[in-house]
Amino acid sequence: MTQDDLLAFDRQHIWHPYSSISKPLPIYPVESASGVRIRLSNGRELIDGMASWWSVIHGYNHPVLTAALQEQAAKLPHVMFGGLTHEPAVTLARHLVELTSDPLELVFFADSGSVAVEVAMKMAIQYFHAAGRPSKKRFLTIRSGYHGDVFHCMSVSDPVSGMHQIFKGVLPEYLFADRPECSFYDEWDRNDPGSFEKCIAEHHDSLCGVILEPIVQGAGGMRFYHPEYLRRVRELCDHYDVLLIADEIATGFGRSGKLFACEHAMIAPDILCLGKALTGGYMTLAAVLTSRNVGEMISSGDPGVFMHGPTFMANPLACAVANASIQLLLESDWQQKISNLEKGLQLGLAPCTDLKNVADVRVLGGIGVVEMREPVDMGHIQPAFVEKGVWVRPFGRLVYVMPPYCIEQEDLAVLTAAICEVVEEEQRR
Repeated sequence: MTQDDLLAFDRQHIWHPYSSISKPLPIYPVESASGVRIRLSNGRELIDGMASWWSVIHGYNHPVLTAALQEQAAKLPHVMFGGLTHEPAVTLARHLVELTSDPLELVFFADSGSVAVEVAMKMAIQYFHAAGRPSKKRFLTIRSGYHGDVFHCMSVSDPVSGMHQIFKGVLPEYLFADRPECSFYDEWDRNDPGSFEKCIAEHHDSLCGVILEPIVQGAGGMRFYHPEYLRRVRELCDHYDVLLIADEIATGFGRSGKLFACEHAMIAPDILCLGKALTGGYMTLAAVLTSRNVGEMISSGDPGVFMHGPTFMANPLACAVANASIQLLLESDWQQKISNLEKGLQLGLAPCTDLKNVADVRVLGGIGVVEMREPVDMGHIQPAFVEKGVWVRPFGRLVYVMPPYCIEQEDLAVLTAAICEVVEEEQRR
């Protein structure tokens, strides 16, 4: 195919995420990628500011990860996980149990982040069913959250900023407390969790789980909240006998400055969801960790097993590359890389604070956010970034970046300068 043929077929037959068939946004054919650069078919290179939706933490086409994938493909690309096991899955489970906090010691592998959240929610429901308390089957969450695009995930994502408001009346109706207002860097306001405290006190008899993104709220608003809020949520879940589910799909493996965002509050959830960076962006894979107490309770009740089993659960290729990615992360000075990334983002995005069309600029770890006062025009702003040689994918009012950890300061400066320039150009339009 020529590039024109490829794009023509794509426009006619392929439905891209969050896109319109009748009014498609620009699409850019990719020929290859290496390090922090995406090479388009026309030869243009883009510095990647998105790490392919948080996942490519080591950069593209890393030789260690590629070698792990090739070696595993030559031995065992896939085998069903029902009744069978294999070394890559066992090794990965051992890694995850060792890296996470007590009491997390059981690992259930899933296909993707959204499926992991579904699994976690099913665990919470089945736990209380097995405990003889089937009326505890609802969930409480906080506004401005986002947990994925499948149905139960949508039901606990913010009904407005979570992009799923058109499904109201079809989704299960769960409970939403007000979002945290005390930011990560603010002085703690002990009244901030007031709405959450009221909700859990009034409804705990019907609640099986509280689900939230610890510290960093992702696609629901890209907000960073105070660790004390999370610590208070943990206390209240313990007090009212409600399971705490931490969705670390986006924050796991160093993105927030800690290996896992729960560490900012020094708490452990009852159920933990991991994905995205788990395989360094090479393969789709997720994991759900829980306590032995949860596992044994589910196993003791009717039907005596956990009711979930994906076809590609614990795919050996994905597990092998995940093991290599984790080892690569732990053997690197990832804390220093994230610290340098944070400083570079703070310095580089600072000029945006003076722009009238910018409501806020915030940075935490390897995440930089420029919040606009009005929604961006994707049909205009996306090509503007490409013209400046960077790949940034805004949504709503948020122009945000989370580059690969391996990005050099020179490339980071180019990336942030491009953001400032494009945002300023938007102000003049």
